[in-house]
Amino acid sequence: MSKARKTAASSGEPDFWRVARDWLHHWLPKVRGSSPKTVEAYRIGLESYVRWLETTEGTQRSHIGFGHFDRARLGRWVEWMRTERGYSDRTIMLRMTTMRVFLDHAGLEHPALTALGNDAAGIRVKPPARKPVDHLGEEHTKALLTAWGTGDAKSRRNRMLLILMYDTAARIGELAALTIADVGMDKPARVTLTGKRGKSRVVPLGERTRTHLAAYLEEFHPGPSMRDGDRPLFHSTRNGAIQPLSVDRIDEILKTAAARARRGTCPSMPERVHCHLIRRTRAMDLYQQGVPLPLIMQLLGHESMSTTSAFYAFATLDMMRKAVDAANPGPDPSKETWLSEQRLRQLHTLK
Repeated sequence: MSKARKTAASSGEPDFWRVARDWLHHWLPKVRGSSPKTVEAYRIGLESYVRWLETTEGTQRSHIGFGHFDRARLGRWVEWMRTERGYSDRTIMLRMTTMRVFLDHAGLEHPALTALGNDAAGIRVKPPARKPVDHLGEEHTKALLTAWGTGDAKSRRNRMLLILMYDTAARIGELAALTIADVGMDKPARVTLTGKRGKSRVVPLGERTRTHLAAYLEEFHPGPSMRDGDRPLFHSTRNGAIQPLSVDRIDEILKTAAARARRGTCPSMPERVHCHLIRRTRAMDLYQQGVPLPLIMQLLGHESMSTTSAFYAFATLDMMRKAVDAANPGPDPSKETWLSEQRLRQLHTLK
């Protein structure tokens, strides 16, 4: 142990490097359940501050301890990022968020460090300018959801996939993981989506989507023998075996629909269309219909804020179903033709 670290240990100060390692390698991924990308972003933010202490403050790396995380130094770091490095307001805010989360963790593990987290929380940084929420217009959404026709089984499957993607605002991985067991067709019809950190949520389906889905199930999963709970809702076959559609294949289906719409009825379709854009579109459509933000947050699977938690007691499936029915520009199922001949033969040729 270096002389500086021996001094810190003898003074009773927790070892910064040990706390940082535990935070990055254990607490964030295993206790909090943060994604690898989130952990990496925090690592970069912490390393940025360490490098600043070395290069600008002249602190030897081996001497860095929690005494270097006082409010004055953090304030100088923020000013350095703004004036010397020209970082954007968003980058500065993200870096300070890293410091606040880390120091809050350190304070929980070692109460003597609580004041550092409080000091970091008191440092004000300029919030980034708010950008308009990127979303599709109604004409784009309609064109996208009808881009796949109904003339063959594969097209009908792909159309149902996009209708459900929009109506549920599901993440692309959540769609890929859907099984028959996740679908409930008794009223109110709903699907159970399993999202980040294995958390599940029940999302109601609009009436038109329920009608579409009933026809889809009748064609692609007919009879009790085809309704095995583990059977993937959207699938293809490989060597005669049922396989769930991959995330990449779902993304390809979505991009192909956008390209078709762009060449056909909707030349203004954006060049970049992806599943997260559909999620934002659904959220904006619901918001513009007057659906309360707490309900939208629940639909999207976002973690709620404590100030909105009271709303969730009233967010019944039936209330949510009525809300989503009011904001669904999808095609009218009564006008669609769902072909059913040679179902099993067509099923085994799907990609």
